[in-house]
Amino acid sequence: MNIWKDKRLRLAITRLGAEYLAAMLLMGVFAVNTGNNLLYLVFSMMLGLFLASGWVSRRAIQDLELLTIEEGNLFARVQGGIKVRFRDRAKGRARCLEVRLELEHARVEPGFYPGGGGGGEDRLLVLQAHPERRGVCRAVRLELRTAFPFGFVEKAWSYPLDLELLVLPHPRAFTPRPDWEGDLDHLRPRTGSSSPDGARPFKERDPLSRVHWKRTAQRGTPWVRTFEDEPLTGLKLRLDLGAWVPGPGFEKELEFLSGGIMRARLQGKLINLRIDRVRGGCGYEGYAPCWRVLALAKAEGGPP
Repeated sequence: MNIWKDKRLRLAITRLGAEYLAAMLLMGVFAVNTGNNLLYLVFSMMLGLFLASGWVSRRAIQDLELLTIEEGNLFARVQGGIKVRFRDRAKGRARCLEVRLELEHARVEPGFYPGGGGGGEDRLLVLQAHPERRGVCRAVRLELRTAFPFGFVEKAWSYPLDLELLVLPHPRAFTPRPDWEGDLDHLRPRTGSSSPDGARPFKERDPLSRVHWKRTAQRGTPWVRTFEDEPLTGLKLRLDLGAWVPGPGFEKELEFLSGGIMRARLQGKLINLRIDRVRGGCGYEGYAPCWRVLALAKAEGGPP
């Protein structure tokens, strides 16, 4: 039951709080009817406890400043993290806050902020989001809720937002196409000229002496060692927007390309994406730029 509500602050009596108020009022009625000083004392203590609970829980949502909300890598239909950064100006104050973020076309799991740090320090909280589709997703509101310390009254403080977050296409299983694969020639270092730097999947013409046996046993497929002076292999992708019309087929193609970018990232490959449009084309390099252009891509083909 709400007892106060505006754009920023909301106060609501919980079920436990309603039961506590009913018991306190009943105790007050008995005290008045009987004139028993002990009942008056108990009534006064219950009233003081209720007021102290409201004061402490009100302080739990004060002196906390919202700094930034960072999207990270959010993929459609995949759980991803949204970083919420606060500045806690009250040193050592217990807060016990439930943090809720409201997004359009997405479900966000509530987070918990215990407090206890403070002193002007920045605190980071990661909320788990489940976006429904790719593209721009608008953050509407961030709400801090608390019923600390006794749960009689729930306080909620809202931060109105007008923030756009970008949701990337779902990374579908990727199988390289012959005209896309662009593995770069790599150098084979001389013995003693460089030290091992990492590992990558086995490729044709790789010498058996470079097999990474431990990684091969872990993954179940052959892997070889990489060296410091060995350039990374690359993967070239291409998308012709003029050849597609809006619909499930286009979305599936974007998810296919997103899976290719994810595969290149996991394997440590360079990535290059060529976007052809009706009025020209453009190339993009790097995981983040390629993902972002796919998230905002629109089909430019005519009716099927």
